[in-house]
Amino acid sequence: MARKAASDAALKELRAFGLAYPGAHTKSPWPGHLDLAVKDKTFAYLTLEGEPFSIGCKLPQSCSVALMLPFTKPTEYGLGKSGWVTATPPPGGAIPVEMFKAWIDESYRAQAPKTLLKQLRSAPGEVAPAPKRAALNKPAANRPSAKRR
Repeated sequence: MARKAASDAALKELRAFGLAYPGAHTKSPWPGHLDLAVKDKTFAYLTLEGEPFSIGCKLPQSCSVALMLPFTKPTEYGLGKSGWVTATPPPGGAIPVEMFKAWIDESYRAQAPKTLLKQLRSAPGEVAPAPKRAALNKPAANRPSAKRR
């Protein structure tokens, strides 16, 4: 029973964390899931409270490292080919909530449109998306966003 309570608390915390991102909302594409999405694109598959804990995220940068964990596998239905990873920690084991928050962050950044990514503010220790190299090489006066006087 304690495991189920810990699992439910972790799901609530992760869902609240993901919903704090610009444009994030929940969606329920099939029974047993209440997923996180942005502009109707899922960025985290989460089971419902009361069900065995499971999370799936798109991890374009850390997929290979995440798949080294003993409780992870490529997400089914062909999503694993695109960097999606599903984690199902074993019963009785701790749920690594902070690691899963990092996964949600990476997945959100992979799925969100650029207009919403621009709204993100970096928290201490968090890396904001890097500007494109081409924009860094142009003088400010030649950038499309520069104001001419």
